[in-house]
Amino acid sequence: MRPKRLNVKITIPFLGEIGGEWEPDDAEQRAAWELYVELVTRVSVAPLREEEGSAREALTSMYVLFATVRDILKRYGPDVAPPGVRNEVSFGVLAVTVLNRAVRPVLSKWHPQLTAWESSAPAGRSAAEHENTWQEIGALRADLDSLRLVLLELAQVLGDVAGAADLIGPPMVVPAQASQASFASQPPAPRGPAVS
Repeated sequence: MRPKRLNVKITIPFLGEIGGEWEPDDAEQRAAWELYVELVTRVSVAPLREEEGSAREALTSMYVLFATVRDILKRYGPDVAPPGVRNEVSFGVLAVTVLNRAVRPVLSKWHPQLTAWESSAPAGRSAAEHENTWQEIGALRADLDSLRLVLLELAQVLGDVAGAADLIGPPMVVPAQASQASFASQPPAPRGPAVS
């Protein structure tokens, strides 16, 4: 069931919170679904564990979000970013604020530094091996994890607005021998606390 009106709060490290009242209309609900799908199917909301995955891949995935949000905003037009009163938010306000205040600073800081490090890779060393020998890789991964938490909050809000199932939480794994009855008795995964 889609909510009529929500209180939204997303915490952006070092900046504070963005939030307020949101009464999404049909266009905002459809836009929320589109961005929700993009977020939950990318590296952006999955933890990038040490020695796993690629920081370059994660940065690239974050970069692609700009084009995705831009396309969604153009497709739905000003309906998803209506002028509001103080303490009200919209799809456009949330999406653009998270991109400009959370994603952009991480990309601006780390993309050029990682590119410079990548260019120094010795012959015969894989990109992943070289990346993991960088003295700054721990700090980059920490920033990516902080950003992941912001995007996770945004995804939870968007999923709620879209009226979608929680596609972020851990999947319910049922042993092959389990009966349909035991599967049906499992409680749904809890939603995040981002929306009240």
